[in-house]
Amino acid sequence: MEKIVKIEEEVADQKDAFITLPVKIEGGAESRESISIASSLKTEKEFDSAVGAGYLSAVDPVDKITSLKTLGPFIASKDNTRNTRYLSDVPEICRRETCMLGVDEAGRGPVLGPMVYGIAYCPLSSKEILTELGCADSKELTEEKRDVIFNNINTQYNAKTSIGWAVEIISPNVISNNMLGRKKCSLNEMSINAAIDLIHSAVEAGVNIAEVYVDTVGPPEKYQEKLKKIFPQFQITVAKKADSTFPIVSAASICAKVTRDHSLKVWQFPEGLKLTSEDFGSGYPGDPVTRKFLSENVDYIFGFPRIVRFSWSTAENVLNERASVVEFDEPDSEKPKYAGIKLTKFFQSTTKAGELKREQCRLLKERFLDNVVDF
Repeated sequence: MEKIVKIEEEVADQKDAFITLPVKIEGGAESRESISIASSLKTEKEFDSAVGAGYLSAVDPVDKITSLKTLGPFIASKDNTRNTRYLSDVPEICRRETCMLGVDEAGRGPVLGPMVYGIAYCPLSSKEILTELGCADSKELTEEKRDVIFNNINTQYNAKTSIGWAVEIISPNVISNNMLGRKKCSLNEMSINAAIDLIHSAVEAGVNIAEVYVDTVGPPEKYQEKLKKIFPQFQITVAKKADSTFPIVSAASICAKVTRDHSLKVWQFPEGLKLTSEDFGSGYPGDPVTRKFLSENVDYIFGFPRIVRFSWSTAENVLNERASVVEFDEPDSEKPKYAGIKLTKFFQSTTKAGELKREQCRLLKERFLDNVVDF
C-alpha cells in the first residue's frame, strides 16, 4: 500500500514561496519511519538523499528539466544501469542565428558513478550572457555556485531564451561492460562517441551551429581532425583546458558536473542497498569514504554493486583481496579441425604448367592399381 505525502520546500531566493513535491512512501501507509523522513525534509539536497536511499521516489516521472529542482527527480526516474540522454528545449534564437557550441565532460576519473558528457550552445551575438552568468571551469567553482549557475541557465529569462544544453549520462555499468567485454571499447572511444552523438543531436534538433569548441581527450590534433571529417561544415577548435578558456565550454562543463553530482545524490541501488551519497563519497579513488565503501560492499561471489566501475584498478585490487577467483574458458584460438573431407577436395586443380591434376580414385588406390594409357 502506498501513501502520498505532500512536502513543501522553501524556494531559496523567495522566502515566502513554496513548491509542493509529491512523493511515494515505499514502506507503505504504516511505515512511520518513511512518513517521518518525508515530513522532515527541508531542502532539495535532503530530498535527493532520501530518494537515493530508496525511502522515497517520485510519483510521476519527470520528463523535462526546467530548474535545478527537477534535475534530481528526472535522473531518479531513469534506469541507472543504462545510458540516459537529455536535450533541453532549443531557444528560437538558436535556430535563426549562428551559434557556438561547447563540449566537456565530468566524472572521467572516479571509480564510482557515471561519466557525464555535456554540451551548451548560444548565439554568437549573445555570448556575453555566459560571462554574466559566471560561467567558468566547473572544477574551480564550488558545488553551490555550480548549482546556482545551472539553475539560472534554466530559469532566468535572458538565459533560457539564449542558451540550450544537453547531457549524456554514461552508466558505470556500461563503462565496465565496454572496457571488460570481449570486444573492448576504451574510455577515450566512449568519450569521443558521446561528444559526436551530442553534436549530432543538437544539429537534428535544429540548432544553427557555426563554431564548436571541445575540451580534448588525448592529443587535440587527432581529435580535431576526426571531428572535422565528421562535421566539415563547422569551425572546430579542440584544446586542452578548453573549459577554462572558452565560456561556452565552461557552461557545458557546469551542466555535466551538476548532472553527475545529482546522479550520485539520487542513486538507487538495484541490489537493494539503502545508502546515500554520504555513504560512498565523491567516487574518486583517493576519497577515504569511497575506499571504505569499496572495502565494505564487496560480495565474495558477485563483486560490487553496479555503481562501481569494475574496470578501474582501485576496484580490481579490492576484488583480488576480498572476492573469489573466477576463471573463464577462452575460446580455442586454433582453426577447427574437421573429421570429414573438406569441400575444396571436390574441386579440380592444375599444375604450374596448366595441366589438370586428377587424383586417383580410391578403388584403384586401395588395390595398388594404376591407370594404363599406353599398351
